[in-house]
Amino acid sequence: MISGNIFLVGPMGSGKSTIGRQLAKKLHLKFYDSDREIEKRTGVSISWIFEMEGEAGFREREQKIIDELTAMQNIVLATGGGAVLAEENRRNLARGKVVYLAATAEQLYRRTSRDTSRPLLQVGDRRQQIKQLMAQRDPLYREVADVVLQTGDQSVTRTVNAVIKQLQQLKTKDSEL
Repeated sequence: MISGNIFLVGPMGSGKSTIGRQLAKKLHLKFYDSDREIEKRTGVSISWIFEMEGEAGFREREQKIIDELTAMQNIVLATGGGAVLAEENRRNLARGKVVYLAATAEQLYRRTSRDTSRPLLQVGDRRQQIKQLMAQRDPLYREVADVVLQTGDQSVTRTVNAVIKQLQQLKTKDSEL
């Protein structure tokens, strides 16, 4: 059985919240979503925070939440797409196993095309914005990841099972060392 913390990183639209919720359920762990925690505690949407405080204000709040959540035990945490930008967040993610849910820019574009709640995608050329964000963030996702999983077009159940399989293989490798 898998125990300890599992942290999901990846771009917006990669399925972190959906996969995380199902993964936690299957492993009997508590699920947290850092963006939802920020909204719950502030009583306002992420979009509102971006509008009023800018990205810097949001990132400051995000850093505090991630520090707090990663200090917990036996949880699954879906982080925001830009959480890896802060060095402190990357350090705190070492408190568990990190799974990078990767997807192509085209898949991300399709998955987020109708979503109006993502402040960084409220631009003229969404496809280009996604490509720029990926160019900046992909190396950081890979830097913190213990496991990289291409999400593709498979079902949530298949993806959850693939995550579990990868984590079990990782655990086996760790115990052999």
